[in-house]
Amino acid sequence: MKYDYLVVGAGLYGAVFAHEMRKRGKTVLVIDRREHIGGNCYTENVDGINVHKYGAHIFRTSRKDIWDYIRGFAEFNHFVNSPIANYHGKIYNMPFNMNTFNRIWGVATPAEAKAKIDEQRAEISGEPRNLEEKAISLVGRDVYEILVREYTEKQWGRPCTELPASILRRLPVRLVYDNNYFNDPYQGIPVGGYTRIFEKLLDGCEVRLGVDFLENQGEYRKIAGKVLYTGPIDEYYGFKFGPLEYRSLRFEHKRMDDTANFQGVAVVNYTSMDEPYTRSIEHKHFEFGTQPFTIVSYEYSSEWKPGVEPYYPVNDAKNQTRYEQYRQLAAADPQVVFGGRLGLYKYTDMQDTIIAALDAAKQEGYKE
Repeated sequence: MKYDYLVVGAGLYGAVFAHEMRKRGKTVLVIDRREHIGGNCYTENVDGINVHKYGAHIFRTSRKDIWDYIRGFAEFNHFVNSPIANYHGKIYNMPFNMNTFNRIWGVATPAEAKAKIDEQRAEISGEPRNLEEKAISLVGRDVYEILVREYTEKQWGRPCTELPASILRRLPVRLVYDNNYFNDPYQGIPVGGYTRIFEKLLDGCEVRLGVDFLENQGEYRKIAGKVLYTGPIDEYYGFKFGPLEYRSLRFEHKRMDDTANFQGVAVVNYTSMDEPYTRSIEHKHFEFGTQPFTIVSYEYSSEWKPGVEPYYPVNDAKNQTRYEQYRQLAAADPQVVFGGRLGLYKYTDMQDTIIAALDAAKQEGYKE
């Protein structure tokens, strides 16, 4: 046995876990199918603009210890996420706040906005039967039609009336003139991009890229005492109980050499079916770039099938039941630990991913 740990996946969960085990004096091999480290947080520097290759990643947390932890690997700027929504060419502020309500209804005070929302929420009585009814019960018909319905249907590829209410846990409604999307006191973008963070996290670990663990699982298990697996748990077990379902994403990256500022903001949500994409991302705004050109990425939601990159778990009752079968298999295998959004079949933000990886490392760190 050559390594104490084999970490499958050089994304955020795997990199933090690997770093923590190295701190504890363990030997670690990290492998990844992709040809780069960083997972979906990977940023590519293109002539000074750090391009978020797999969609916008804005770090935020309410925990100072996590903020201090991540800043140990990079300096962070003061970027505040203030996206806008484009609906048939009209612009609305996100999240839903007084600027949004003024734009929709012309109201000027929180009391007026609340009265309008309460009036429209009354359309739904009883327990919401689907996502449409759940959304209207939270924010009213007008906000739902302009900012939720078509955007959600593009995301999930089916009508809101056919989506379970459980998908929509909450819709933030803020009766203040504040366009800050997050409530967290700590937020920003790493100066120089996320990839630098991963280079520091993985310092001291052996890293092999373009390697598929599942193609040679038996041999890899032999060279490590324990495996941390951050790929899809159902694929690890050969889809024994059938595949878990996901939504996938596709990205188109466009360089505009004759445009210094294309959309004036980092993220625009397109909430009508007029555009096939859900979002556009102008990367230079994350780091307040002044380059004479710009790079914009368009994000398309798509159906998932085995062989396509999975992004968002479909956490409905059917899939959760299936995941529980895989989880029980994993619980009976002492050599493997599952982690990350694919290994745990759970969508998490970056702060939650770091917290979970640190917790897993602590549990492992006390075992010899």
